[in-house]
This record gives sequence, structure tokens and C-alpha cells, in this order.
Amino acid sequence: MAQGRELPKREEMNPEFCWRLEDLFADDGQWEESCRKLEQETAAFREWKGRLAGGPEELYRVLEKYMELQQLLERVYVYANQKYHQDAGSQTWQEMAGRAELLSVQLTDAASFLEPEILKLDGETLEKWLAEYEPLKLYERYLREELRMKPHILSEELEGVLAKAGEMGGSPQQIFMAFNNADIDFGTIRDENGEETALTHGRYTSFLESGDRRVRRDAFRKLYQVYESHRNMLSATFTANLKQAKFFASMRNYSSAQAAALDGGNIPLSVYSRLIEAVHEKLPEMYRYVRLRKKLLSLDELHMYDVYAPLAKGPEREIPFEEAKAMVKEGLSVLGEDYTELLEKGFRGGWIDVYENRGKRSGAYSWGAYGTHPYVLLNYSGNLNSVFTLAHEMGHALHSYYSDEAQPYVYAGYRIFVAEVASTCNESLLIHYLLQKAESREEEAYLINYFLDQFRGTLYRQTMFAEFEQMAHERLAREGALSAQTLCDMYYALNQTYFGPDMVSDREIAMEWARIPHFYTPFYVYQYATGFSAAIAISRKILAGEPGIVEKYKEFLRGGSSQDPIDLLRICGVDMESRKPVEDALEMFGEYVTRLEKISR
Repeated sequence: MAQGRELPKREEMNPEFCWRLEDLFADDGQWEESCRKLEQETAAFREWKGRLAGGPEELYRVLEKYMELQQLLERVYVYANQKYHQDAGSQTWQEMAGRAELLSVQLTDAASFLEPEILKLDGETLEKWLAEYEPLKLYERYLREELRMKPHILSEELEGVLAKAGEMGGSPQQIFMAFNNADIDFGTIRDENGEETALTHGRYTSFLESGDRRVRRDAFRKLYQVYESHRNMLSATFTANLKQAKFFASMRNYSSAQAAALDGGNIPLSVYSRLIEAVHEKLPEMYRYVRLRKKLLSLDELHMYDVYAPLAKGPEREIPFEEAKAMVKEGLSVLGEDYTELLEKGFRGGWIDVYENRGKRSGAYSWGAYGTHPYVLLNYSGNLNSVFTLAHEMGHALHSYYSDEAQPYVYAGYRIFVAEVASTCNESLLIHYLLQKAESREEEAYLINYFLDQFRGTLYRQTMFAEFEQMAHERLAREGALSAQTLCDMYYALNQTYFGPDMVSDREIAMEWARIPHFYTPFYVYQYATGFSAAIAISRKILAGEPGIVEKYKEFLRGGSSQDPIDLLRICGVDMESRKPVEDALEMFGEYVTRLEKISR
């Protein structure tokens, strides 16, 4: 689909390349009816207060009703927000997303009695009820997890207060998203042909991959100049997000926001610290890659805007979306016919919103609601990176599909810790397939560099993000406030540490923290790095033909949250409590750097 110089409006997009949100609701009117139903039933749900101690059947009935309301809310929330994400400039969809957020807060408030009442039950009573009332066993893991979290559940009154505070707690993220997706304007730059072209989130990466260094430099400087002009607002918004995370963690009796974030998945804090330690030990491999990049680009100085410049010629033509789908399907065929059939179902079934349009959310994601198929948002631009993004997001989507099919609603949603495993495993399998098909040393070099960039961008870069995030939260806890300059200085110093002496850390890069949406979900990004490491371990087992590994992997995909994330990965023989998966992945990075050095001689 040709995209032209000016981004089209949403209503100008070809429906063939748009996701089919009518699979969630036939139209906005049906969504409105569901909102009214949710409001009414949320209000009625308060009547269950004080009844959980009435016996196992009563407990089962209230949990069933709560899950029913959660499932309806999920559908309402996803529909409204995906409407908003397809055009953040629409006042109607902004209001719908806001209403969905309010409904979420209302349900949380109405159900605030639930956890305190469950926790009033003593262990002996709960064991007796589980034994004597068979239907309640569906919720056994859920109830045991509630008991594990008992030290962090407050009184009914305070739970109600925190539920009401939830809407304010989400404000920093909402402000950032509205600014970053709808209000920000980067203006234009001259492209390779000297024509003035709009600089957008979607085009920024393409400009940084340009063979014309002037284009790369101009895009880099222009984008960060715009963020710099809003640095005080952005630092205030980010600091407000740090403060809300600290507040909620403190209220729930956690030692830190980090401890609160990791406890949800029962992830030991040592996993976070071991990741950073392991990556720091392997920084010399990154420095070796930086030196090789500088040499292959024949540059006296390597700047941050040279990080994405191709080291070898890749496909000079644009890769049509139909071809991208075929590449992904062939590359993942090692996972079996059932997997590729599901891929095709997603490709043809209105799961994917393909191209960028005016006001559309940047980046890519997979999301959805239980009871309907997953959805994938893309901003497909026809390069190899877009092909890998498709493979990545379809990994998420099929993980959700397998989990939803196998698990009841209460256990269908998998934890963030394992969320990046399926997506990155897909990328690893695809790069292996493409390397096998490489017909020249130049093509091999291009693909190896692409894979090295995935390591750099995921394992190294996301760990740097994780370290910055940890430093920011810790500094706020100590000092109570953070200025824009402090944030910039912290980030700039980390950038120098991670890229080493052969990289010129341009001053503009100090503002990069201000454009990372995931920082508004505290302590999320480290899981890209741990997930990448686990995925590399699993993909190597699959490619080595380890007996039974494909079925074990699908068992993992079906697991949802029926087990702790670390236990789910053990199904595939991967132990994330050890440093081995991270160390092995970093060793592979070094091996590919050596391979690229040899090819490039």
C-alpha cells in the first residue's frame, strides 16, 4: 500500500489493511450498551459485600460474577482504547477511552471488599471448602495467590481509597500518551532526494536506517530538539509517574516500587540485579561491536545517529506486506502445521492494523480481549525491521490465542515476565531461516548485523533502560524530587557506559528517556532482556531438534498464568533464576560479532 508523503487520515485507510474491531462490538452503539450494563452490574456487585464467609458456594458465586464483570470490562476497555490508538486526535475516541478508564476504576472500587474478605478466611477453612465444594477448585490457584499477597492487602476502607486513587495514578501515563501520540509535531526534514518530508514516529527509524548520513543526523537532531523543547513538562510528567509508583508501593507495604512490580509475578529481585551484572560483564563484547560498526562504516567518529545505519546492503526494494506474511510463515514452519495455520488465520482474519495514519499510535503491540481473537497494531513501512516486527507481534498474538483456548478466563492472561518469550523466539527462528537462505556474503553480513542489532536493541539497550529506571526510582526515593537536568545527566552517563569509548555520545541522546512509553509501566522493560534470553535458549533447542521441545514449547504457550512464570519456563528446560540463559545469549552475541568480522575481512 503506497503511503505518500503526507500521512492519510484514518477514514482514508483501505479497510483491507485495518483491524476488524467489529469482532469485539458491532458498532459504538453496542459498546455503549455494554458500558451501561457494566455500570449497572458494577453497582449491583457491591451487594455481595460481607457474604464471602457464608460458605464455599457463596465464595464461588461471587468469584464467578467478578470474573464475568472483568471479562466484560476487558472487552469494553480494549475496544475503546484500540479506537483511540488508531486515531488519537479523535475527540470521540478520546472520550470513549476515558470512559473505559473510569469504568475500570469503578469496578476496582466496587470489588475493593473482595481481597480483604478472602483474607479474613483462615487457611484451615479455605482448605475445607476446597475439599468439599468441587466447583471452587477452579479458583484454587487464584485463592492461594491471594493468600501469598496477604501482607500487601489493606483494610476494606483503604482498598477503596486506593481504588479511587487509581484514576489519578494513571494520569501521568495518559498525559504522556496524549502528548506523544497526538500533540507532538516534529516538523519536516529533507529526505535522500532533497524533498521536505514529515518526520513522524513511524518514519524516524526509517530515516535512521538511511544510507545518507545527513538524513540520519537531521532526523536525530530534529526529533530530540522537539523533545528538548518540552523537557520540563516531560520531566514533571515522568517524575509524577515515579511518585505514584512509590506511593502505591508504600501503601501496600513494599520496600520499593521495584519490589511491588516484581512481586506480582513472584519474581525474585535477584533476577533483576543478575541481569544487570551479567550485561555489565559482557559490555566489552558491545564495545567490540561498536568498533566493528565504526570500521565497516569507514567513519572517523561513530555517532548515535549511526547506530542503525546498515553495514551491508539488504533488500533494496520495498517488501510488500503480502511477501512479509509469506516470509514469516515459512520462517516459523519449524513450529508445526498447527502453528502456521493459526498464523494464516490471523493474517486473513482482521487481526492486524497494518499501516500508519495520521494520529495513529506509534510502534507496535498485540492486545485483545478474552473470547475474541487477538489484535496486532503495526506501522508497517516495508523494510526488514517491519517484517521482524510482524513476526514478533504475531508471537504475542498466538501466545494469547493458545493461552485463551487452553485456560479459563481467570488464568488466561500470562504474566509480563514471559510475555516477550514467544515474540522473540519467533524472531530468532526467522533470522535463522533467512540466514540459511542467504545467497551471498553480503546478504549474510546484512542478516547477521540485523540479528546483532536485535541483541543490542533488546538485551543491551533494554537492560540500560532497566538500569536507568532503577536509578531514577531509587534517586526519587532518596531525594524526593528529580529535575530534567538530573534525568538527562543520569541517562547520558549510562549511554556512555553501555556504548563505550568508540561511540560519540551526542548530547541530544540525553533526552532519550523522555520518549520511552514503557517507562510509564514501572519495571516493565527488564523483561524484554530476560525474555530475549529465555527465547534464545528455547529457539536454540528447537533448531537443534531437541526431542519433544516443540510440544513442550506449546505447553508453555498454553500455560497462561496457571503457574508462576519461572516454573512455566522450566517446562522448556530454561531456569531464569540462574544467570545461564543471559550469559549464553551474550556469548552468542560475541560469536556473531566474530562471524561478522570474518565475513567483512
